[in-house]
Amino acid sequence: QVQMVESGGGVVQAGGSLRLSCVASGRTLINVDMGWYRQAPGKEREFVAMTGWSLRGYNSEYAHSAKDRFTISRDNAGNATYLEMNSLKPEDTAIYYCNIPVPGPVPVDCWGQGTQVAVSS
Repeated sequence: QVQMVESGGGVVQAGGSLRLSCVASGRTLINVDMGWYRQAPGKEREFVAMTGWSLRGYNSEYAHSAKDRFTISRDNAGNATYLEMNSLKPEDTAIYYCNIPVPGPVPVDCWGQGTQVAVSS
């Protein structure tokens, strides 16, 4: 079973930056995708970014809203992922969740507890 601890959320003014962290434990995750989703009040949870393993190393994908402003990264051990968020906008206000789709005979979608990001105008 995978446990995840998220941190780094907070309140920031528009144009500011935050760095979210997600540290996982419980199994080796070096070749497992890790990602970030967010859920704003009254809205459905949406994809933000993910980092996946390939033979060439880690690659990344971003939602259109995150491209050019957010950067997802991974530590060398593969058990932590970070989301650097720059040029934040009020519409980025949401609870941000770390996600790990753990493969196996019975795949399990693991979620962190969430960290609140609030961007004031």
